[in-house]
Amino acid sequence: MRLQPMKIIFSLLFLLTLLPQTLFATEAAHAERLDLTGHWVGWFAVALFLIAYLLVMAEEFTHLRKSKPVIIAAGLIWAFIAWVYASHGLPHAAEQAVRHNLLEYAELMLFLLVAMTYINAMEERRVFQALRAWLVRSGFGFRSLFWITGILAFLISPVADNLTTALLMCAVVLAVGGDNSRFVTLGCINIVVGANAGGAFSPFGDITTLMVWQKGIVEFWTFFALFIPSLVNFVVPAAIMHFAVPDLKPDAADERVIMQRGAKRIITLFLLTIATAVSFHNFLHLPPVLGMMTGLGYLQVFGFFLKKTAHKDHGDQPDDVEHDAQMGTPGAFDVFSPVAKAEWDTLLFFYGVVLCVGGLGFIGYLGMASELMYTDWGATNANIAVGLLSAVVDNIPVMFAVLTMNPEMSTGQWLLVTLTAGVGGSLLSVGSAAGVALMGQARGKYTFFGHLKWAPAIALGYAASIWVHMLVNKAYFTS
Repeated sequence: MRLQPMKIIFSLLFLLTLLPQTLFATEAAHAERLDLTGHWVGWFAVALFLIAYLLVMAEEFTHLRKSKPVIIAAGLIWAFIAWVYASHGLPHAAEQAVRHNLLEYAELMLFLLVAMTYINAMEERRVFQALRAWLVRSGFGFRSLFWITGILAFLISPVADNLTTALLMCAVVLAVGGDNSRFVTLGCINIVVGANAGGAFSPFGDITTLMVWQKGIVEFWTFFALFIPSLVNFVVPAAIMHFAVPDLKPDAADERVIMQRGAKRIITLFLLTIATAVSFHNFLHLPPVLGMMTGLGYLQVFGFFLKKTAHKDHGDQPDDVEHDAQMGTPGAFDVFSPVAKAEWDTLLFFYGVVLCVGGLGFIGYLGMASELMYTDWGATNANIAVGLLSAVVDNIPVMFAVLTMNPEMSTGQWLLVTLTAGVGGSLLSVGSAAGVALMGQARGKYTFFGHLKWAPAIALGYAASIWVHMLVNKAYFTS
């Protein structure tokens, strides 16, 4: 996930709306909680977070990894909070709050680490390359591929992250589309919308849905009530764009990729890992991350088997594949190689954001935002606004802020904010990791303004998905 300057600017503006209207600190209504929104430490914490985000914005020029400034900011914010609380005779209040935030982060980080490891293992076994090659040589027309890649993005992203899904489908569009910029642009827009919509109805599809599930607010199977609204979110703009897709049939390429030994079994183990995580949570009332880590053990044991039988790898591969520089030379499977390829900078950046936002919430700023949004505006308007905000502000800190606010809402409203935070990023090309990545992959063909041209159609799908959710899931709004 790479943050863009526009998104960071809007993030700063969003944080500025949380600044207090008072200038003096007062005791909060909750025990062992001080309202520091008017204290100089509160202002210092906000300023420190803004400086950290400015350094994140300058990463492209300074080459300073985005995780470093937010990690330092998180440590300093909590250090000053702890100092103020200690001076008020509450030396352990900040410690308990930090431990709570660390537990939340650790569960999410380990969960994501296992998922990333499986995805990287499947990539190493050429699962995604084989799927891409099959689509490229299939001989489908532009309009057929437009729907096939969009539907696959919608169906794969619930179990794989939307970034990997979007990159895979975009590779197909680029390989088939060639110099036809119109098809590539429309295909990429459709993939971004499909990947984001698909991730919204699954606890595994997006970090935001994962946070809501692990928090215990929405049960695992309840998320699938968002399937129809998510499908509407994808289908409405796709149906509108369909008529703009060139009605041509390109020549099929003769690209073939053979999956490496064990690829199908790794896919099976990934599905078994997901089943284990769900079973641990639903039947044993254990954290889902425990099931995921158990699933990592499955992969480690199978990796040991692949390593011990590595001599079979070369025998199963044709000579032209074994020495193909593009495909890579088959070798012994090492489970720690997929682990090492995880997005560590993103995971550490996520740590810094969670701790920083948690600190600002502990100071009292998120309580103020919750009062404004969920009391003054109402839950429905607030949740719709969260989706619009996620088009310009990364949805991870936004959703974490909502979870930290923990407003009193029905299950239907929690599903609504999960839906809007997931699909709202499709409104702009910079609104999601998938859109940002595809602008780089299809540089010059899929652009910000190319996506913006179809924003009205995407917005229509956004509005339609909300309306459908409130219609078909109205029973959840009374629970």
